[in-house]
Amino acid sequence: MNDTTESDYEARIVTAVSADEVYDALTTLEGLSAWWTPATGDATAGGEITFHFSETAKAVMRVDDAQRGIGVRWTTIACMVEDWVGTTQHFQIEALPGGGAEIRFRHEGLTPKLECYADCKNGWDHFIPSLRSYLDTGTGNPTGSPADLARREARANASAVGAA
Repeated sequence: MNDTTESDYEARIVTAVSADEVYDALTTLEGLSAWWTPATGDATAGGEITFHFSETAKAVMRVDDAQRGIGVRWTTIACMVEDWVGTTQHFQIEALPGGGAEIRFRHEGLTPKLECYADCKNGWDHFIPSLRSYLDTGTGNPTGSPADLARREARANASAVGAA
């Protein structure tokens, strides 16, 4: 039996768009900003991307690998969430025989034993579907979008009720 405290966060989505369009959403600043959060830098292999969650809350990712038709891998080198530093985000992209693509996401090192896990899981549970929405409709739910703000408010309310 697997110890769930050691399991990395994982998610899987299927989209109607091509594997090339998925790759573009993960390797262009426009694409990343449309489904996750404003991004600056170089999102291609060997580059660094800075994700801006607020004026002071940022995450810097080194792009370890980015191969069309295969996937993208980042390592967190600086982050407002210290638990993320040294973790790796993997986006495996697979073209599907009937069209569309499957994305298998794993945040290696983000496990339930980390203090930030519940909040980070809540975030990925929002932003991975935001990626699918962006791919399928052209509109994601990035940081600051109405859907993101509603998620954050619900999370804060749940925490407040739990603390009472």
